[in-house]
Amino acid sequence: MILLIKSVLYSYSKHMTARQFFRIVEIRTKIISMATFICASLYAVYDSGSWSWLRFLLMAVAVLCVDMGTTGFNSYYDYINGTDNKHYNLEKDKVLVHDGVNPLAALIISLGLFGCAAILGLMLASMTSWYLILAGGACMLVGYAYTGGPFPISRTPFGELFAGLFLGTILFLITYFVISESVTLAAALASIPLLLLIAMILSINNACDHDADIIAGRNTVAIFLGKRINKWVLRTQLIIGYASVPILVVFSIFPYTVVPFFSIASIVAVKEFITMEKRGFSLETKGPSMGGISKIFLSLVFSMILGLALALLLL
Repeated sequence: MILLIKSVLYSYSKHMTARQFFRIVEIRTKIISMATFICASLYAVYDSGSWSWLRFLLMAVAVLCVDMGTTGFNSYYDYINGTDNKHYNLEKDKVLVHDGVNPLAALIISLGLFGCAAILGLMLASMTSWYLILAGGACMLVGYAYTGGPFPISRTPFGELFAGLFLGTILFLITYFVISESVTLAAALASIPLLLLIAMILSINNACDHDADIIAGRNTVAIFLGKRINKWVLRTQLIIGYASVPILVVFSIFPYTVVPFFSIASIVAVKEFITMEKRGFSLETKGPSMGGISKIFLSLVFSMILGLALALLLL
């Protein structure tokens, strides 16, 4: 079986460029999972005082493999199910649509990446707890089921919830556990800003894809609630996501050193979101809209990272 997989991978690799591979797994979007991972790692050191370079590096590669594998499955099933097509999808990064890449390549790549993640997960479980296999397995199952299987999560109004929960809170807690070998309520609360902002990224994406998703038969939150109500959903996600940070500082979940960096991030976020709303959310504005929400997300992430790093330096 392993030799067969190697043979098939080699066959497809001869016809695929590095650019096409990285676009199948949408490497640029891995900043989301890696941001959660880094924030959780720093928070584990700050909150528990524990650290392990080996577990940190193994977890980093495992997270990257699961995230890339999940995106590969997304690329495959979105193409097979007709969500991505030449008539409505204007993103040139969709190489299965615009470059004629064989969709089976995306499927095989994803299976290989999930296999690597499983091996790394077993190594981490042997160092911490075998219960980690259940948590990691659940993440991989949801990653596949997001667009795969008979009832894809992405085609329902629960896509944003699952994305925010697993790429935000669940990943944060798993990382915290791998580093500190414990799980705390404080760690769960610390993940709330990430949960909401990651959900918002999906909400912006679906708001832009509204018309194409209707044709593809999806029923996302943007479609279920309608454009007018969905506009308030986006505002609520932003407000609560950012407002949760100073509240967590007040209750000593986050260190006070986060505040100055967070203040700058808030100004950037408000300014960027106003620009996004004026521009509107559509297939034509999807590029700049996704760039805008990425800036909002990264502003928050960097404020958390810098604040936690400063707190560690002052300990």
